[in-house]
Amino acid sequence: MNYKKYITAKNSDQRLSEISTNNINKRSKNRLFIDESKTYQSIIGFGGAFTEAACYTLNKLSTKNKVKVLKAYFDQENGLGYNLGRVAINSCDFSLDNYTYVKKDDDKLTSFDITREEKWVLPTIKHAKDIRGEAIKILASPWSPPAWMKTNNDMNNGGKLLKKYYQSWANYYVNFINEYKKREIDIWGVTVQNEPAAVQTWDSCIYNGKEERDFVKNYLGPTLHKNNLGDIKIIIWDHNRDEIINRTTEILSDKKAAQYIWGTGIHWYVSEEFQNVGEVHKKFPDKNLLFTEGTQEGGVHLGSWKTGERYARNMIGDLNNWVRGYIDWNIVLNEFGGPNHVGNYCDAPLIADTNNDKIIFNSSYYYIGHFSKFIQEDAVRINSEINNGKLKVSTFKNPNNEIVTIILNESEEKLYFELIYNNQSIYNKAPKRSIQTLLIKEGVI
Repeated sequence: MNYKKYITAKNSDQRLSEISTNNINKRSKNRLFIDESKTYQSIIGFGGAFTEAACYTLNKLSTKNKVKVLKAYFDQENGLGYNLGRVAINSCDFSLDNYTYVKKDDDKLTSFDITREEKWVLPTIKHAKDIRGEAIKILASPWSPPAWMKTNNDMNNGGKLLKKYYQSWANYYVNFINEYKKREIDIWGVTVQNEPAAVQTWDSCIYNGKEERDFVKNYLGPTLHKNNLGDIKIIIWDHNRDEIINRTTEILSDKKAAQYIWGTGIHWYVSEEFQNVGEVHKKFPDKNLLFTEGTQEGGVHLGSWKTGERYARNMIGDLNNWVRGYIDWNIVLNEFGGPNHVGNYCDAPLIADTNNDKIIFNSSYYYIGHFSKFIQEDAVRINSEINNGKLKVSTFKNPNNEIVTIILNESEEKLYFELIYNNQSIYNKAPKRSIQTLLIKEGVI
């Protein structure tokens, strides 16, 4: 048979394991139809965030294990093939403390200095780039402007950007992009603000829709273009799905603002209202959608299977609603789910036991891999449908014409199904609590 099958299953030793493709004799009324004549969005890629916490944690490991982590993600042959990354402009909750790149009241930005990033973040990105062998698309997001630029004079606890500093803050993005470029790392895109509707006890800044729209329209967009940075993608919202329709409508309905905007970023917290993401595409089909952050909250969840399933369920839900790429949060955290300067500990696909120099692979690592390892950059999503709601599917066609189908079974039941493609069919099974990727080459199964 001219296809391959990879599987990860609970209560087994199968982890992204290639298994036999012998046709299964068990017949089933469950049918998975694949139709490559119906095409949707192209895929940019997959990746994770180079937070200060992640990069600091990596450097607490031995050189051997540091390389092992980066290869696990960025190696195109033996790793997950990540090609996207995210960095913070100034500090975020997963920094060691609050920090900025300028001195107080320096609205001319003459003191601008990103030397701090040279200690952990920049070397890690360069190392990952070397392992991948190609450039990594880096998305940069601010959590908060400097405290003195804000209404509450605090990087934490919300507050707003003072209007008198709108231009200085737009210039701040330019300086950041240029300083990264001087260090041979290109910024691919920027988000206007991480989670602009959330007052957090950590680094945060609030914009309503009108404020975000006007900042892009009158300051950030023109300033990037004026400084020959018009190719930098501007992404709005960078927050949850529940309010995505109202926010994007308020901003993208303004043509002067929309001309500068590449698309909308989403997070997975609060809800799994995937239909809202698809509705944004319907309203603004010329704009793009990108998943910019998601993580399992509440510290580490070693051994949990639900974390992997959450990733896969969300990835399928979003990809089936026109999302073009997926950026996970921290690529690695320590044994507590940090460090985090406000105690907002979380999980990560890879956990570093820094006391014993060990790396722990969570289920989420393997579940993400069923997408990122096989769906190539510039792949196109094609139509796939299944008549059993217990199975979730998403299908893509790679540039080499290979068909990639991901099948998720979160149930406690082993399910059989018939895959029908190109006037051919095979019978297959989805073990309980499993995910599998089928690769079909040259249109023949």
